Amino acid sequence: MPDAPLHPSIQRVLDAAARKGVTLDVTTFDESTHTAAEAAAAVGAELGQIVKSLVFVVPSDDGPEPLLCLVAGHDRVDLARLAAVTGAADVRRATAREAHDLTGFSIGGIPPIGHVRSIRVIMDPDLGLYPVVWAAAGLPTAVFPVPPATLRILSNATVAPIAEERTGTEPQPATAARATAAAPTAASEPAMPRNAGA
Repeated sequence: MPDAPLHPSIQRVLDAAARKGVTLDVTTFDESTHTAAEAAAAVGAELGQIVKSLVFVVPSDDGPEPLLCLVAGHDRVDLARLAAVTGAADVRRATAREAHDLTGFSIGGIPPIGHVRSIRVIMDPDLGLYPVVWAAAGLPTAVFPVPPATLRILSNATVAPIAEERTGTEPQPATAARATAAAPTAASEPAMPRNAGA
């Protein structure tokens, strides 16, 4: 029996990676991996290894300009830091409708690549603490593993600290000691791909 065709959203992600010479290994689940915690449990990874793809917008005369933030699953975007990095003081989180219209994907499965239009991407360096991270593959039930340096290249991301500072009481990544700063200068909310969403 022939394999069922891939969902168009997943195919767009695979095609975007293929255009840069990268073959992704997408895993799909019966249950949602909508949140970072769900995704981490599903793939057996640490929460910090889950890439949250969060959509923000900057108002402009031509309508909202999208900005995609890639942060570790245990991090939250610091709006003041994001404004400083982007030079956009009035940056804000996108609504669910804006996120869909600007990326072509729904919150819960927004990937770091394959969007319907060109999007500026900022990647927090915390993702570089891990040898491999997991990102949404276009659906709330699909993810793919990728080295952080490859993720930076695929998404054409600028690496800059945009996550809120942690207090130091959070657990340190168990894999960080084995990681080799995969993203030197490369390297949605609660969730993984929640933009991998909101």
